[in-house]
Amino acid sequence: MRTDRKIHLGLYATATGANVAGWRHPGAVADLGANIEQAAELAREAECGLFDLLFLADSMAMRGHNWEILSRGSTRYVAQFEPVTLLSALAMVTRHVGLVATHNTTYEEPYMLARKFASLDLLSGGRAGWNLVTSSNMDEAPNFSHDRHPPHAERYERAEEFVDVVAGLWTGWAPDALPRDKESGIFFDPAKVSVLNHEGRHFQVRGPLNVPPSPQGHTVIVQAGASEPGKAMAARTAEVIFGLHPDMAAARAFYEDVKGRMPDYGRDPGELVIMPGISVFVDEDAGRAAKKRQEMLDLIDPVVGRDFLRHMLGDVIDLDALGDDEMLPDLAESNANRSAQERILKSAREEGLTIRDLYQRQASKGAPCFVGTPEQLVDEMQAWFEGGAADGFIFLMDYFPGSLTDFNRLVVPELQRRGLYRAEYEATTLRGNLGLARGC
Repeated sequence: MRTDRKIHLGLYATATGANVAGWRHPGAVADLGANIEQAAELAREAECGLFDLLFLADSMAMRGHNWEILSRGSTRYVAQFEPVTLLSALAMVTRHVGLVATHNTTYEEPYMLARKFASLDLLSGGRAGWNLVTSSNMDEAPNFSHDRHPPHAERYERAEEFVDVVAGLWTGWAPDALPRDKESGIFFDPAKVSVLNHEGRHFQVRGPLNVPPSPQGHTVIVQAGASEPGKAMAARTAEVIFGLHPDMAAARAFYEDVKGRMPDYGRDPGELVIMPGISVFVDEDAGRAAKKRQEMLDLIDPVVGRDFLRHMLGDVIDLDALGDDEMLPDLAESNANRSAQERILKSAREEGLTIRDLYQRQASKGAPCFVGTPEQLVDEMQAWFEGGAADGFIFLMDYFPGSLTDFNRLVVPELQRRGLYRAEYEATTLRGNLGLARGC
């Protein structure tokens, strides 16, 4: 193991907090999704903590159409900025932190997506990342003239071709293709621009992209899928993975699995940064840290918790027919987020978890919860990092600003004290800070 290897950190910056009750915390900024001043403060705080990146989840629909539940919910994408638009604004108030937005391949065209992210990458000085998803929200389909999602396998087949088209568009311009020579009158050199001329099953795209490359070459490709097709696509195309695993053993198995597939695609495992998500409750006193977590759990409206669990299970069960103390029955296979459904069912069966246990555990997207003193938390993070389970972590901020303030004040200094984390940014691009080669 390289002695100079450092932990990478990303901030999951959901407007209402990663926890389904995050916006209800007495100290939370409840209107973060519509408050640009507070969003800018969040970005600046992340940069003060030397985070590699901000990660914005997204969906092109509210989740569900039960208005009573939606009116209480916090993770249904009810009121928030469109992420690329927001990150374009945040690029103007930051200099180093990476800016990652989720955008799905099921209801978008590759040329439009490539153009938006290339523009964000260029105006941020090379700090953009695209979180590639295939759409797990069943309620998106009716917003795009469809009754339902295409089948899971078809969505991944489309995504495989989609990412190839986007990458081809991003790499169509040579770094020195634009001399902008006033004397000769040559604005760009045609010999250094490639026309894609892609013709495939799902897309026919001529190109080239009409946005030049950024200082990092092209946008970093991030993925979060953990199904078999998702892992295969990640091994072939991803540069960062945001994963959700219940414990270190599961995280290590995923890490070894995906990185072990990369040589099959001519890739080195060092070309991929794997960052599991973690929920954190920290205090100088372990008892107070545990109290912070319990206070958050006590804020979860059971109606909201159960509805979020239903979504995570793939909308294949009506939980209203089950009591909080009952167990999950066998379920039909999901056509939404299949890996999440499998993860939840496995933990429910192995640990004998009730409906209440499950929705409380899923409250922060099902991420493992690290609770304790800074030393205890960093012990756990270091074990995952040095034990082959992670290259870094996505910190699921349960609410803003308190969760982020606690992390920056207590966890970051302990990481630095142990030499596990940077003391300053190494580069001005996202690739540079992640230790990834320039995209070309």
